[in-house]
Amino acid sequence: MECFHTRFSTWTPFSNKSLNRQLFQERVALISHWFDLWTNKQRQEFLFTIFLRCTKSQLRFVQDWFSERTQVAKVDFSTVLPRFISLYIFSFLNPKDLCMAAQVSWPWKFLTEQDCLWMPKCIRFGWFLPYTPTDHEYGAWKHHYIACVSSLDWLIPREATAIYGTLNEPKAEDEELQERQREKGLRKIIWEKIVLRNKELFKVRPPWVSGTRCSRLLKSKCQPRLSQALRDRVGLQEALEKQLVLASLEALPKRSNVSGSHSYPLLLKKTWHGVHKYDDSSSHASQPHFLLISSRIPAFEMVVDSIKAGIISVVYEHGGLTLESLLYLIEKALDGQKVQSMGIFSDGDSREINLLQGYKIGIKNLLRPEVRDFWEKLGSYVAPEEEGGHVDLFVPLGASEAGMEVLSQLSQLTGTFFTAPTGIATGSYQHILSDWLGRPWERAPCSIYFSESKLQTWSSLTDFLEDTLKSVRKQLSPLFKELQKSVSARIIGQFTFDNMSMANILNNQEIAQTLADGLMELSKDNSEGNVLEDSPQDTKSSLSKNDPNLEMLVKLERKLQVDSAEKRSKVVRELLQSERKYVRMLEIVRDVYVTPLKAALSSNRAILSAANLHIIFSDILQVLSLNRQFLDNLRDRLQEWGPAHCVGEIFLKFGSQLNTYTNFFNNYPVVLRTMEKCREMIPAFRAFLKRHDKTVVTKMLSLPELLLYPARRFEEYINLLYALRLHTPAEHVDRGHLTTAIDQLKKYKSYIDQMKQNISMKDQLSEIQRIVCGCPTLSEENRYLIRVQDVAQLHCCDEAISFSLRLYEHTRDLSLFLFNDALLVSSRGTSHTPFERTSKATYQFIASVALHRLLVEDIPDSKYIKNAFILHGPKREWICATEVEDDKFLWLSVLQSAIKRSMEK
Repeated sequence: MECFHTRFSTWTPFSNKSLNRQLFQERVALISHWFDLWTNKQRQEFLFTIFLRCTKSQLRFVQDWFSERTQVAKVDFSTVLPRFISLYIFSFLNPKDLCMAAQVSWPWKFLTEQDCLWMPKCIRFGWFLPYTPTDHEYGAWKHHYIACVSSLDWLIPREATAIYGTLNEPKAEDEELQERQREKGLRKIIWEKIVLRNKELFKVRPPWVSGTRCSRLLKSKCQPRLSQALRDRVGLQEALEKQLVLASLEALPKRSNVSGSHSYPLLLKKTWHGVHKYDDSSSHASQPHFLLISSRIPAFEMVVDSIKAGIISVVYEHGGLTLESLLYLIEKALDGQKVQSMGIFSDGDSREINLLQGYKIGIKNLLRPEVRDFWEKLGSYVAPEEEGGHVDLFVPLGASEAGMEVLSQLSQLTGTFFTAPTGIATGSYQHILSDWLGRPWERAPCSIYFSESKLQTWSSLTDFLEDTLKSVRKQLSPLFKELQKSVSARIIGQFTFDNMSMANILNNQEIAQTLADGLMELSKDNSEGNVLEDSPQDTKSSLSKNDPNLEMLVKLERKLQVDSAEKRSKVVRELLQSERKYVRMLEIVRDVYVTPLKAALSSNRAILSAANLHIIFSDILQVLSLNRQFLDNLRDRLQEWGPAHCVGEIFLKFGSQLNTYTNFFNNYPVVLRTMEKCREMIPAFRAFLKRHDKTVVTKMLSLPELLLYPARRFEEYINLLYALRLHTPAEHVDRGHLTTAIDQLKKYKSYIDQMKQNISMKDQLSEIQRIVCGCPTLSEENRYLIRVQDVAQLHCCDEAISFSLRLYEHTRDLSLFLFNDALLVSSRGTSHTPFERTSKATYQFIASVALHRLLVEDIPDSKYIKNAFILHGPKREWICATEVEDDKFLWLSVLQSAIKRSMEK
């Protein structure tokens, strides 16, 4: 009988291989049959159990079986990914690693030698190609980098001293002493504040707080007293931090030495061609005329174009400047000489001058120290009144009593004669072409500075030109600036390459850059170096030497009182005429847009639904009804007009019904959004607007432009009422009604202006938050943008040595967004759109620092760095440098003023 050996089972033969094999196959077939009947989850549990029982060799067998049947791809990423992603990966390598990567394969060699990788590395060290590579040439910037590196002098300090001399250049004793005293004083202030802070913190620290973990056990028992101590400590810390920030602002150099030197290099005496220096014995014709133009003037480029030859003109930014920085621009343009007359062409009304953002000069703030100092210094640049000097303000201050008082105060404050227009015309800037206060000049102030034909063209079209020029300037300004810079650099580069060797080009890069900048300055249309022509004036038209300014204004006021009845009638007729024109513009909206749309709705061929029609036009129709009633009252009153008749009561009645305008202004954003939504979603309405917008019937205006007229009308009302009150005697019955009506309309106009300002600031913050990638939420109450400054971020190689010997490395470009309560720091890059010549700036958020926690430190100019300063935040610091000296001064001036205002809150 055959013997069967078994293990663990009597049914599994061990010694008989044929029976064992047969039984194994039967059981495999049985398990496979069960496996087919199981669910997916049961199969996964079975496999998991089997794999847990397998040894390493068995698991390796499974892995090899999968690798044979399922191939794992091992592909070069540079041949699979898009080229710009591969280039972005390679951009993180340094030059040495790029050269090593070029030896891996031909695709890697082609990618690592692209100019977009090597050009930033060359420009970082100031190595520029002396020619422009062709379209199919690549690797030029890499070869240029290798050539520049191979030509560098690698010398030890002893060899460098023997060849180039010592680096410790001797300084003047007073310069070195001032620098040491300034550093010592700042260091002493900081150490005193730190010691005082530590002492105060030690005093308020509770005795049981030892700094160990055991002190936490007492937290629940002593919570009220501990929280009070913490509040005291936080308050003390904030007070000390505030004192430290103010100390850093006081340690900043003033305008005379902001660049680290005793004076500005640009303010040194130059030679002015065609202009004689001021001399007491010289005639009036030897002194030029000066004109200051604000960028807030609509389409100010046309104003600049209408300036006569020989007039020194300066265009300044309305926002982001202080009175001190504006004075610096004037000093720089005049270069120490006096002028025969000075014109100030800025925004304003009949009561105040809107000179700068945040500086509306009126009777209330005229005697403030900084405002008074500004006008006193400005008056010192003009020739005395005895020699015919005068200041012309292109603001209708002569049309109101408050404006006349401002002129009187300015004349007494500066000793210079001030004049302004008396016009009351309601058109845009038409007042500058009217009569002016002052003596009977031989020429009107407008004819001194401008070509009157060009100026009249500008004043008649200024409302519509500004809207168009805003978008045009935004699109073309970066293109022209970069194109001009590129052309100048190419011309100088080609000239130096043709006449110098490579070694000389590398040694004279600063000279080449200076020549390129000079070529850009010479190419400007409105150069400050134009030849000034003599403008002789008749001696008969000069001011009398014995008549003071106050007597002049008194005589003028008496003259106005004599013909007050005639002037008063003229103002009322101007009011009626302008009101008739205003109502006619509102009727255009009704006749051209509302009537056809309602007719289409009633004929079952609706273009707009009744709800949308009501949202868009209901408020403007109510405004039209109110102003038609107001026009009828004015027309009835003017038919029987006499010196004793009154107009103020009509305005008081009109002012009591301003709720109609309030509804219009509150719903105005909703009206624009509804109109835009209907334009996009309803083709019939889009075609309707295309047929009717900007036609002869609508005065070449679109529907949104016509809806702007109510907002502009209140400024005209106020100007006309001021002129009317100016020519109304004090004992007249209408005097009190006019004063009440003016106050009522001024209050309502301030409400409109505040609404406009809030919408503008909100849009500005939203735009910044959109363009800055990763930017936190900026929309906070009472926050607004002050200035944006582009700077270069630097890194100090060795901070142990003194400022004059420190070397700095340019790491990246930054953009600083200054708000009234914080400073936003972002990195700045450039992106290019295919098939477009213009480039777009990109911003990446870095940090945001509250102004009351920001320390500012100046870096004096040295041989190795210029126009630099340091911004110290609570956790980080940034070493920044501006491109030109003016930008540094203006930025520090505005930043210092903003920090002080935030401290006062």
